[in-house]
Amino acid sequence: MGLAKRRFYWWNNWMTGTLLVLLLIATPLLTIFVKLFTSPGSSWSHLTENLLVGYLQNTLLLLMGVATITFLLGVSLAWIVTHCEFPLRKHFEWLLILPLGFPGYIMAYTYTGLLDYSGPLQAFLRNQLDIQVVGSLLDIMNLPGAVFILSITLFPYVYLLSRASFLQQSRTFQEAAALLGSNDWYTFIKVALPMARPAIVGGIALASMEVLNDYGTVKYFGVGTFTTGIFRSWFSMGDVTTAIYLAAILMLLVFSILFFEVIQRGKKRFSPINFMSKPLIRVRLSRGKRGVLTAACSLVFLISFFIPFLQIIQWVWLSYEKSMNSDFFYLVLRSFGLAAVSGLLVAVFSVVLLYSLRLSPFNWLKNLTKVAILGYAIPGAVIAIGIMVPVIGLDHWLRDYLFMGNGQMIVSGTVSVLLFAYMVRFMAVGYHPLDAGFQKTGIQVNEASRLLGQNSWKTLWKIELPLVRASFFSAILLVFVDVLKELPLTLILRPFNYHTLATKAFDMATNEMIAESANSALIIILTGILPIIFLNRMIRNVNI
Repeated sequence: MGLAKRRFYWWNNWMTGTLLVLLLIATPLLTIFVKLFTSPGSSWSHLTENLLVGYLQNTLLLLMGVATITFLLGVSLAWIVTHCEFPLRKHFEWLLILPLGFPGYIMAYTYTGLLDYSGPLQAFLRNQLDIQVVGSLLDIMNLPGAVFILSITLFPYVYLLSRASFLQQSRTFQEAAALLGSNDWYTFIKVALPMARPAIVGGIALASMEVLNDYGTVKYFGVGTFTTGIFRSWFSMGDVTTAIYLAAILMLLVFSILFFEVIQRGKKRFSPINFMSKPLIRVRLSRGKRGVLTAACSLVFLISFFIPFLQIIQWVWLSYEKSMNSDFFYLVLRSFGLAAVSGLLVAVFSVVLLYSLRLSPFNWLKNLTKVAILGYAIPGAVIAIGIMVPVIGLDHWLRDYLFMGNGQMIVSGTVSVLLFAYMVRFMAVGYHPLDAGFQKTGIQVNEASRLLGQNSWKTLWKIELPLVRASFFSAILLVFVDVLKELPLTLILRPFNYHTLATKAFDMATNEMIAESANSALIIILTGILPIIFLNRMIRNVNI
């Protein structure tokens, strides 16, 4: 019995499946690493002499600008809604998360339309105030404009994590600071902010990785970054190797951000771990200060969500008769189907990884499985390049050896490649909720089932999966929303003339059909709001 148990632990079908999944997910990284040892492409020298410095400068300025603004907005708003009592506070708790449902590229062309000559702001100035403005009211199609757009869509990352951290902090620390003579401002700077530092840095790291992944905003505004350089090298110059070199530099930036986040956190703990902590008591301010806080939160919400959302609604109202046809509904069904299948695949493969860890006592397997969740930190354009190169190689092999040089491309340019890329990119999105679900059930359930004679497959199907059913569907939902919004990866890997809601909205906007693109954009935004509301309820239930 002991020997059989050791054999089961040493190797089983679950471990085989896990290693195969990890090998597939690591394909983009391995491809880029191997290709770095080949000679640069023909356009590499031109790029290094004329464009590379600009790509690096713009990317770093974007990162620093977005990091600064998201820090200021996210932390201050999180502290306000957590520490202070003022009118509409409970509503602002979740309203300030809604900008996450607004993809950056949609926000970009929405604000461009708002500030344009034919936009509602200039129309109001001309018709109501008789003020004539030449050109745009404010030119945002530049680097500062890209910083603004990405900041107002990404600050909820910092807001969410900071707010969760502030909610977990004990009133004991507030009382101790007050007894030592500290006012509210000093308590925030010297006590609350240092304790929330890991959460704040984590939120800034997430926002920074989204900046590196962004293609739609910087492309629409004409800002050259590494992502736009990858697209230009691949599509305009046809230089795969140069695109890979740029992807490698972009990956280096991503890993630098992740390394910095891990180093600054170290093994420090900044939250109370005892069970005697007291819940926070919100400060009651004077009527004037309460009004200022309500106005400040309202202004941020108006700029980051409400005004652009109203503009989207107006464009939909003006264009729905022209856009709402059978082709549009087929586009919606195709996008939803693609996102749903991707979510299901991610959830299934996440279960394979997590259940294998449940059956194996080896730490090396647990550490190796972390590769599976690395894809979310890698920009979509990098993943697309890392997948397309081996897929094209596979097609050449199939054509030369199986079809004697007469066959066409079989794998590349198909939906299956797109599904595989989504699985690599969003595995972490489905992995984490399922991991939390398995941890809640505990290993004892599995052991009890095995002692009663059930094998691992029956235990998973009859016992484990019903217990983590909510986590399973949560994983599908979260991946569904992310796939629906994904742009750069889809643009590179989609089949010819194949559109999703994201690519259709972007293509129409870049072709000056902004009003018509709003129909696709509205569905993406409304779908993205669903997990945001769910996430806010989860934070409140855990921390209050």
